[in-house]
Amino acid sequence: MNTMKIYFFCSLAACLLWAGCSPTKHLPPNEKLYTGASVTVSGASSARQKKTLQSDLKGLTRPKPNSKVLGIPLKLSIYNMFRNKKAKSFFGKLRDKFGEPPVLLSQVDLENNNKILQNYLENKGYFRAKVTGDTVVKGKSASARYKADAGTQYTINSVNFPSDSSILSRTISASAPESFFKKDGPFDLDVIKAERTRIDGYLKERGFYFFGPDYLLIKTDSTIGSSKVNLYVTVKTSTPENAMQVYRINNVYIYSGYSLNTARMDTLMANAKLYKGYYIIDPRNRYKPYLFEETMQFSPGEVYNRTEHNLTLNRLINLNLFKFVKNRFEIAKVDSPKLDAYYYLTPMPSKSLRAEVTAISRSNNLNGTQLNLSFLNRNLFRSGAQMSLSAYIGSDVQFSGAYRGYNTYRTGAEADYVIPRFVIPFVSIRKRGPFAPRTTIKLGYDILQRSKLYTLNSYRFEYGYNWKKDITTSHELYPISISYVQPLNVTEAYIKLQDSIPGLRRATEPQFILGSRYEFIYNQLANNLQKRNAFYFDGVADISGNFAGLFTGANAKAGRTKNIANAAFAQYVKIELDGRYYRKFGLKSTWANRIDIGIGYPYGNSVEIPYIKQFFSGGNNSLRGFRSRSVGPGTYITPNSTSFIPDQTGDIKFEVNTELRPHITGPLYGAIFLDAGNIWLANDTLYTHKPGSQFTSKFMSQLAIDAGVGVRLDITVFVIRLDVAFPLRKPWQVPPTVINQIDFSNQSWRKQNIVYNLAIGYPF
Repeated sequence: MNTMKIYFFCSLAACLLWAGCSPTKHLPPNEKLYTGASVTVSGASSARQKKTLQSDLKGLTRPKPNSKVLGIPLKLSIYNMFRNKKAKSFFGKLRDKFGEPPVLLSQVDLENNNKILQNYLENKGYFRAKVTGDTVVKGKSASARYKADAGTQYTINSVNFPSDSSILSRTISASAPESFFKKDGPFDLDVIKAERTRIDGYLKERGFYFFGPDYLLIKTDSTIGSSKVNLYVTVKTSTPENAMQVYRINNVYIYSGYSLNTARMDTLMANAKLYKGYYIIDPRNRYKPYLFEETMQFSPGEVYNRTEHNLTLNRLINLNLFKFVKNRFEIAKVDSPKLDAYYYLTPMPSKSLRAEVTAISRSNNLNGTQLNLSFLNRNLFRSGAQMSLSAYIGSDVQFSGAYRGYNTYRTGAEADYVIPRFVIPFVSIRKRGPFAPRTTIKLGYDILQRSKLYTLNSYRFEYGYNWKKDITTSHELYPISISYVQPLNVTEAYIKLQDSIPGLRRATEPQFILGSRYEFIYNQLANNLQKRNAFYFDGVADISGNFAGLFTGANAKAGRTKNIANAAFAQYVKIELDGRYYRKFGLKSTWANRIDIGIGYPYGNSVEIPYIKQFFSGGNNSLRGFRSRSVGPGTYITPNSTSFIPDQTGDIKFEVNTELRPHITGPLYGAIFLDAGNIWLANDTLYTHKPGSQFTSKFMSQLAIDAGVGVRLDITVFVIRLDVAFPLRKPWQVPPTVINQIDFSNQSWRKQNIVYNLAIGYPF
């Protein structure tokens, strides 16, 4: 069977190669295969300009020749192989889907191409350009050759804006400093179009609601000599009166319970209530009026402004209260030019209940499930505030491996109260912009049981603010962030391990964290439109224990450890910087890179940052060739590590990742990646009892490195990925490099080194 498959594929490859070498064999009588066009440009002022024109002009020629892969017209070859098959047959469908009929010389219209190329040159300011074309026949193939004499490109001598006394002309003239027209710049039709659009946008920001770019005319005087032109920006005489007037907002009507089924009843003005200049039609009294006063970005009497118009729509959408948001403007029936604004808001259901069951596969051989229940009230107290209550119960079970039996069971609940505005005691802040700021209050409880080891319960409380400048930039500031972790049960087996393995005691010590946290995110992929080059940055600053340390005089290194709630309060500064660079190749392939640097410095009442705040390395979003939390710190290796689940953490982290994501077909992508990194402790081994764990200037020689491949199923809503990775360097071994030990045919090596990671979402 295998021999037959090999024979089939070899035969297919040979046929394609033969067909690729004979693309002209099946041409119609007296026809030639068109192989493309070349363009020669003369008269351009610089070599760079000449090269640009040649590329642009060649791209305008039609038709395009048959496409090629590695110099072979593969699609044409497929078409020729199955040229006589019926359209509905298997091979006929294969031909029509993957093949490409030959492009013939008879399809080339030289005269039309000459006109297109000459018109393009004239639009770029080459008013004396001349283009000629001819065909060259070689055997059964032919090509087209075009010669373009560009001549001198005309440049701008002066720009003249309207000078009459009308408010429209004065406003257009006021925009001159922002003009795209520059003295001695090239005459270019694309720049002229952009200038018209720019002026229209400028006018829309200043009340000219009915104006449009088509009402502008850019006149050109090319008779002044020296290949110069004078440009005159004018308003067409046919421009309607309303387009030349500045409009103000008259009345604003907000229909907060609009429905297509009951539209007539929803828009009855008898139900309108006037609140601070806004007419609110809310017969069911769903919302408090101040919610809309905070959301609207302009007020009655203000000059119409397109930016404020769009910001208002964005803000209404981002309240997450309305399923549909639309608006319209009408000329108000008053003496002066004014607009009535109408907003139609279709509410979402105010309450929702959700249940979710997930299967989990972790990189440390733990597999399990989790049940999540959540309740959401989108409009608590009729203020637009959202209250969410969630609870979960889950487990991770070790089915295989050296650590079988150390299962994990977890239960928890969280309450989130989100207010769509800044709530700051004794301070009133109204932030303008497309995104409403949010004040968030979080209260949570979790209990974690690690079978045969210990049980922990933890409490957390946060009070803070979230706001966005735009869709790419966001901020989070939590001035109050409290966490309290308390052990409930520590087994005798774990206590014995604590005595033999340094650092294990930290995981079960009571921990009290009283601090603040700030996070800044800049994400050029937030709008789901990846540029050719895109960047992502996430910076987090976490500070704890400063006030408590100041008042208590705590000094753990000197033996003066102070407690709050029977737990030593944490005192540290922690900063983490995550930078990413994405390079797009072709239409869908991507090269992704990340560098992640984390620095935690314990001081005062702490010799290490708290266990729940420490960094770790290894796992499906980190070093994928190593088990989760199994790397580091530094060159340290846990004594008797075969008897315990890896759980290594550190105060300092350095990690770099690079991954090539080629598009395979449809939603399927591949991955080839390389990861490197490690963690370290900030204080020396006198306090941590972990030789080789301290951060030094030799940290680069202590990096763990892995490589691997993977596949991703990206269906936009979510991504499922499978990665297979193996280590290249283990810093705790001598020598650390293990590339020479790679042996995929060895079952024992595969069992000890190959790591499979099944996860949801991209690693970065």
